[in-house]
Amino acid sequence: MTEPTKPPLRVLLCAPRGFCAGVVRAIDAVEQALKLYGPPVYVRHEIVHNKYVVEGLKAKGAIFVAELDEVPSADRPVIFSAHGVAKSVPSAAEQRNLFWIDATCPLVTKVHREAEIHHKRGREIVLVGHAGHPEVIGTMGQLPEGAVSLIETVEDVATFIPRDPQNLAYVTQTTLSVDDTADIVAALRERFPAITGPHKEDICYATTNRQEAVKRVAPDCDGLIVVGSPNSSNSQRLREVAERAGCPVARLVPRAADIDWSVFTGLSTLGITAGASAPEVLVEEIIDAFAERYAVAVETVSTADESVFFPLPRALRGAAA
Repeated sequence: MTEPTKPPLRVLLCAPRGFCAGVVRAIDAVEQALKLYGPPVYVRHEIVHNKYVVEGLKAKGAIFVAELDEVPSADRPVIFSAHGVAKSVPSAAEQRNLFWIDATCPLVTKVHREAEIHHKRGREIVLVGHAGHPEVIGTMGQLPEGAVSLIETVEDVATFIPRDPQNLAYVTQTTLSVDDTADIVAALRERFPAITGPHKEDICYATTNRQEAVKRVAPDCDGLIVVGSPNSSNSQRLREVAERAGCPVARLVPRAADIDWSVFTGLSTLGITAGASAPEVLVEEIIDAFAERYAVAVETVSTADESVFFPLPRALRGAAA
């Protein structure tokens, strides 16, 4: 009996996709600490928002904790996640004499420094971001309570009442939708013409590049998959960008086992990208799953070359370690 012919499927693979330099640095920091100090190494919160990555590090001896009081002794390293932490966290670590290593992405640290400079200059700060996201908690926690006001939408801009409209500055979360943020910033500038912005865009290069690639392929696709975790902000934004760019079906899919085949049937062109914390092995897994049902032809659509590299935290570098 001959096997039924598989229907053809053109797969447009977005590039860049997947790991960014900040995520690579954070994962490397945990692996290097395990190599240097042996397990267990404690990690406060998910080092990056990806279950597969977290489970892989657990298997190597990393122990993930919600708060520092879950770290039993001061003789084991504790690593802070790529999303950044409030100043109270290293302060609490110091009080307990914990050996802590900060794996905050340098581009998040840049936003922290900007906020501090504005504060020193007496400006009230607006943070454009999503409430409850670890990066937002970390950025707001750089300064005294009340120094930073969170704005999530254009509607929030209309109801925001600053202490002094002439003395405002804004910073943004690094993983937002470029277009949404542009709308919010435009609304802020219209309402508060004197507001000071960052010298260089706060939304990171990786977020911007991944969104650009999705905008390029989405109009040509019947469906698009963003490989990533539901709690990953940059992955959720990629899904929204695909929908807005005209793709009829865009879904966030953590792994091949999570594909909803009722949605992804009868396709002729499928777009695939991956959030900045999703490893390439999961992209390959999803392409393989489609190859079981379709005659897949993969084309890479590249919109930027990325060569950004961040060195490991100082405590883990060569002789310092």
